Amino acid sequence: MKIYSLLATLPFLILPWTGYGQGSLEDYQRAAAVKEAYKDKVYHSPRGIQWQEENVLTYSVRTTEGIRYLKIDPDGKEKAPLFDHFLLAKALADSTGREYSERELKLTDIKLEKGKIQFKIQGLVWEWDKEQRRLEKIEEPESPDSRYWGTIRPAYEGKPVSSPDGKKEAFIRDYNVYVKDLTTGKEEKLSSDGVIGDHYAARLEWSGDSKKLATFKFRPSEVRKLTLIASSPSDQLQPKLIERDYLKPGDAMPVRVPVIFNLENGSSWKAPLNQMDHQFALTRLNWKKDGSAVRWEYNQRGHQLYKVFEMDAETGTLRTLIEEKSPTFIDYSGKYFRKDLEKENQILWASERDGWRHLYLSDDRTGELLRQVTRGEWVVREILQVDEEAGVIYFTASGKNKNEDPYHLHFYKIGIDGNDLVQLTEGNANHEISLSSDQQYFVDHYSRQDLLPTTVLKDAGNGELIMELEKADIAALRAEGWSAPEIFKARGRDGKTDIWGLIIKPSNFDPGKTYPVIEYIYAGPHSAFVPKSFAPNYNGLNELAELGFVVVQMDGMGTSNRSKAFHDVAWKNLKDAGFPDRIQWMKAAAKDRPYMDLERVGIFGTSAGGQSAAGALLFHPEFYKVAVSSCGCHDNRMDKIWWNEQWMGYPVDVHYEESSNVVHAKNLEGKLLLIVGEVDDNVDPSSTYQFADQLIKNDKEFEFLMIPGMGHSSGGAYGERKRRDFFVKHLLGVTPPAWDKRGE
Repeated sequence: MKIYSLLATLPFLILPWTGYGQGSLEDYQRAAAVKEAYKDKVYHSPRGIQWQEENVLTYSVRTTEGIRYLKIDPDGKEKAPLFDHFLLAKALADSTGREYSERELKLTDIKLEKGKIQFKIQGLVWEWDKEQRRLEKIEEPESPDSRYWGTIRPAYEGKPVSSPDGKKEAFIRDYNVYVKDLTTGKEEKLSSDGVIGDHYAARLEWSGDSKKLATFKFRPSEVRKLTLIASSPSDQLQPKLIERDYLKPGDAMPVRVPVIFNLENGSSWKAPLNQMDHQFALTRLNWKKDGSAVRWEYNQRGHQLYKVFEMDAETGTLRTLIEEKSPTFIDYSGKYFRKDLEKENQILWASERDGWRHLYLSDDRTGELLRQVTRGEWVVREILQVDEEAGVIYFTASGKNKNEDPYHLHFYKIGIDGNDLVQLTEGNANHEISLSSDQQYFVDHYSRQDLLPTTVLKDAGNGELIMELEKADIAALRAEGWSAPEIFKARGRDGKTDIWGLIIKPSNFDPGKTYPVIEYIYAGPHSAFVPKSFAPNYNGLNELAELGFVVVQMDGMGTSNRSKAFHDVAWKNLKDAGFPDRIQWMKAAAKDRPYMDLERVGIFGTSAGGQSAAGALLFHPEFYKVAVSSCGCHDNRMDKIWWNEQWMGYPVDVHYEESSNVVHAKNLEGKLLLIVGEVDDNVDPSSTYQFADQLIKNDKEFEFLMIPGMGHSSGGAYGERKRRDFFVKHLLGVTPPAWDKRGE
């Protein structure tokens, strides 16, 4: 294999030990070589697929000659270079004084406008006129966005909002709503009851006729602060104190009241709060196109009641258009979809009310359910477009084809009336779809972990092939010693549901040997995580396998994209993490694979995966023996509110304690390494510190690594070294080789 010839060029031809056993220096060297050897070795697999104006398609591909940018004319079935790579590279070099290789131009955000090509490279936006061979800089480098994702800004802060007719603007002053006539400069105060703790929000929504305004009256709650210490900042000697807005489960939430102002007659209406108690959020405030009413969505605390409300702009009458209830959770954060079809006075809505995610159609005048548009034991995944004129919905779905992986995406269309369901893709693969804006064409990029990518252009009306665009070439990848992961399925805990996953072996795999098994875990209920498309060395798992392990990954119950019952296993029970399914899956795999040694099983993960990895040694020590946990959410009461209340519920009750690694630290068995970033502002690092505190108080042996200056992460390169060494030492029983001899 080519990996070995690559190793021969590395500067350690005379080795202090030349063992060929697992965890040897040679294995470490091969793992380091694999990282580079597998990189950029998939040719003719498109990236950046983008439909441009007038149904022109653009994308880039890596070829043996470098990265190439192409333009497709679907009507003429023609493929051509998007531009002259040499000329553009030269123009960039001349304009910037930097060197640019025509083989490695890495352009993003490509747009075609009137014969010119706009693109971004290294933070700059350029426009290339290929006819005139002229390059023009459009935008300077963007300043880094230093805003924290969780920052809570005062709702009354915001710029004036212009009316649709351009004659007026609305704004907040002294916590109240004002409107200014842009012709005369005259200002009108629309409210007078806004005060510092109960003010109007600057997100002001104009009706289409510019005669009415809607916004929220906003009563803020106290905001918890996450305090971090950066011990080793790069710009000063002394430590820095970092503070973040950080709501946690159980914290008080703001209260919003929708309000309508009628500028013509001076009337106003406020929605009654008694129909919107225990608010988690009111969102998506918007007007009907005719300006007759305003709509918003209400998510009750606990995520078991979700409504779409409408308030009449003339009478203030409030009515419910859609109501969702669940005895467990409504997945508002991952499965939300709503489309108002105002021409027909209808609302298209996604729901799991029958146990699977499907589309429903309601009458928006009465709230009456008109029909269930899609149905069956399969899952609607993404709604790509809704053609109201033609009455057609285009969407992806999974699980409909019973003889293939239930996570595979396929492309479908169906009438809004629920008739004429058509599958537009074929073949046992995961299909990634790019649909043209006029719904005439679509690009189907399909593959599996063990099937090389193919990209075709098809007719969106009937799914017929128009032209093959690209077929991936992986000869160079195979020459480096790569082989595909094995796709494996086994029954879960219920004895009837298939659990799907991957088995990855080292490139020098010997079926006569036995190998410890390492599971890579992420069991966050917000999605499913085993990759379904072609991805060599996914998350560096091939590198880890090279050290002498069989590496596995699977999606157990409690994760998403299957039935509601499959998902509901996570409800108030994050400690479950699908472990009963995962353990059965590995036992089933090992029955026919005697090289899998289930007496030596390790596990690792980050964030929610870090919680699960440590939890494996607390709740299932009879099976898992070694764990590495990075930036784990070890107690769900310590983490951000939206994610944890979504799955663990509200109010905060005994279930939080039952799932807490901190509470159960006394149960630790096996070998544990904890890794945490010092300034992690995603998962509070104190979650890890409190876990460590309880391990110490219970006299438990473990290892701990805090990385100064690092945020939410698996540990970076240093953490990866420590993780691999920990597994080699405790699963293989081998002392890891010295770092300075590995060639990493």
